[in-house]
Amino acid sequence: MVFRTLLLNSRKTDRAPLCPIASSWFVWRRGLAAFALLAVCALTASAQETSLTARQAIERIQKNVGVPWRNETVDTFKAGDPDTPVTGIAVTMMATYEVLQKAAASGKNLIITHEPTFYSHLDKTDELTNDAVFQAKEAFIKEHHLVVWRFHDHWHAHPPDGIQAGMIHALGWEKFQTPENNHLFVLPSTTLENLAADVKKRLSVRTLRVVGDPGMKVTKAALIPGAAGPATHRRALERDDVEVLLIGEVPEWETIEYVADATAEGKHKAMILIGHIPSEQAGMEECTRWLKTFITETPVEFVPASEPFWQPQ
Repeated sequence: MVFRTLLLNSRKTDRAPLCPIASSWFVWRRGLAAFALLAVCALTASAQETSLTARQAIERIQKNVGVPWRNETVDTFKAGDPDTPVTGIAVTMMATYEVLQKAAASGKNLIITHEPTFYSHLDKTDELTNDAVFQAKEAFIKEHHLVVWRFHDHWHAHPPDGIQAGMIHALGWEKFQTPENNHLFVLPSTTLENLAADVKKRLSVRTLRVVGDPGMKVTKAALIPGAAGPATHRRALERDDVEVLLIGEVPEWETIEYVADATAEGKHKAMILIGHIPSEQAGMEECTRWLKTFITETPVEFVPASEPFWQPQ
């Protein structure tokens, strides 16, 4: 009867505890609810504080790159809304359609690319408006709310050159580098053929090409990735401390013809054409490692661009 009276009284007022144990249980439950509410508020505030937009991510890069930001540069947004919140960053050598697909599939919406997205150095699209390939790529970017930003000029200007540093590391040439010039190397004596084979293996190149005598002994090499142009290539080849020049690409009627003539004339010169993407790819992998040192609130992943060329068996 006493228990029934207590139970009835407890239904009439919240201030009448069922018993000391029941009272403690209610206090504990209310405390837990308050704690949960505070936790949710804290998480919400934290999410708001750490919500990084693409524009803010790039501003952080500009702050950390170590050189003054140029007014005239190709390092600009190429597609998408810069104020989009970042769900992840995909770093790549070239924002190919395949790379964009991989980035979107992995939930990363900010693509940082070293080379152009729309087939010209300045990414001009005026003449591509009615082009089906361009339209498909642009539509994919819009559909998946991607933001594409180019990081070329200032990554090369970063001390040391970020592309060069990554490529030297990939080749394992750090200990062969000359102190006064990070493009020049004194390698253990080998043949041109063996050197080319080693470069092909280390950089996973499918279609590496070589100009020069396969059996030529070489120790003095110069590495100039990408497409620096024939004038830069010739200046390197004119040096007595350069026997073989490694580059990304050049028109075949320019530096390639120059080296072919030098070989025919009996000069101790040769060239290894790595291909543009594999000649700078490791430099953007290095960029990924660098970005992770100051962008920590969102995933940062290196997405390699596939070498476009293949050879029949």
